[in-house]
Amino acid sequence: MAYVDHAFSISDEDVMMESSYSLNNRPPIKEIALALSLLVFGTLGILLGIIMAFNRVGGDTAHGIFFAILGSILFIPGFYYTRIAYYAYKGYKGFSFSNIPPV
Repeated sequence: MAYVDHAFSISDEDVMMESSYSLNNRPPIKEIALALSLLVFGTLGILLGIIMAFNRVGGDTAHGIFFAILGSILFIPGFYYTRIAYYAYKGYKGFSFSNIPPV
């Protein structure tokens, strides 16, 4: 049987006892604004790209497909970080504003 030294281990109780965590868990405004803008512009890019591809607006179908791909590249991180911010705001377990990287 292996010897485990518990003198320097950190348990969940130790982390929850820190009062500075609840004071410093404010929503990061700039990061959430960036996530929301990525989400909105990504959604618009996908929709406009699909419209451009099927109606051949602004050139041939390839331009619309490219625009939709560009919109999806913006949409994916925007949706991910907006979801984290929403769940952290609602107080779901496992979600925190510290999971959103600083700008």
